[in-house]
Amino acid sequence: QVQLVESGGGLVQSGGSLRLSCSASVSIFSINTMGWYRQVLGKQRELVAGITSSGGTNYADSVKGRFTISRDNAKNTVYLKMNSLKPEDTAVYYCNAHYSGSYDYTPYAMDYWGKGTLVTVSS
Repeated sequence: QVQLVESGGGLVQSGGSLRLSCSASVSIFSINTMGWYRQVLGKQRELVAGITSSGGTNYADSVKGRFTISRDNAKNTVYLKMNSLKPEDTAVYYCNAHYSGSYDYTPYAMDYWGKGTLVTVSS
């Protein structure tokens, strides 16, 4: 029942910057972890960055120091600031909302996805 809408993708030259936005239909304060994934045609989707409800973050090694994930709870929006972009960053970027925990000692996990936004970095 969670809807996610990405925006901000586009064409940029190598070394340039973009900021992606993900707008959620529910309060992101209630979501355990929100993240950004990316996928190249013919390859498996991979985690780029994640942020927990408490503010903890993690990044793929390939983007550490260049990308920054942040959240604005008042706007129900998660951002991915991408600096020093490289051609290998070219992909469709997807927003993810992840729920996990337990109910009556039964573990659960649930994921919701946006439709994606295309980022193309030219050489």
